[in-house]
Amino acid sequence: MSDFKRNYSSCPMYYTMSAVEGKWKWIILWKIYEAGIIRYNKLWGELNPIAHKTLSAQLKELEASSLIHREQYNEVPPRVEYSLTEEGRTLIPILELMYQWGQEHMK
Repeated sequence: MSDFKRNYSSCPMYYTMSAVEGKWKWIILWKIYEAGIIRYNKLWGELNPIAHKTLSAQLKELEASSLIHREQYNEVPPRVEYSLTEEGRTLIPILELMYQWGQEHMK
């Protein structure tokens, strides 16, 4: 284990940042929050130019962190929808503050 992980693995800030690290996770959470429930292709279209591989990996990580729920319907063609979990919804106040901060400080 690295010195960094040894020193910070029990730090709440490190845990939070690990759960939502990456270029796309915050905006993915925001888009899912805005939509309530969103299908994969709609989410991908709204996040263009994100690559399918990147979106898929980020969604899997968010699901593994219990922040989003993935619902797959075995239809033809297959349908997959994403929504925030109860735990994911606890990030809404942070998301709203980040959005508000951006509005106030964007030039």
